[in-house]
Amino acid sequence: MLKGYRILGFRLRTRLGEIDLLAQKGAVLAVVEVKSRLTLAEALAAVAPEQRDRLRRAGAAVAGGRPRLKAMAVRLDLIALAPGRLPQHRPDAWSGA
Repeated sequence: MLKGYRILGFRLRTRLGEIDLLAQKGAVLAVVEVKSRLTLAEALAAVAPEQRDRLRRAGAAVAGGRPRLKAMAVRLDLIALAPGRLPQHRPDAWSGA
C-alpha cells in the first residue's frame, strides 16, 4: 500500500488456484505470490513455470469476472520474505522467464 497499490484481496481462491495477494496500481492488476525463503533468488526459483501460468490464468479469470478490472494488464509480482530482512517486492518478477 505504501507503494501506491490498492489491495483487492488476500488468499483469493479461484477454480484455477489460490492468489496470495491481488492488488491494483493504475491500469495494472498485480497477482502477487508471497514466498518465504532465505534469498530473493530462492524465492524466485520456488515458483515453477507451471505455477506462474496458473497464476496468470487465475488473475485473468478474476479480472474477466469483474467489469472494472477487465481492461487491466495482469502482471505477476513476488514478495519475498526472509528471516531478519525487510520484505522485498519484485514487480513483474518473471518477465525474463
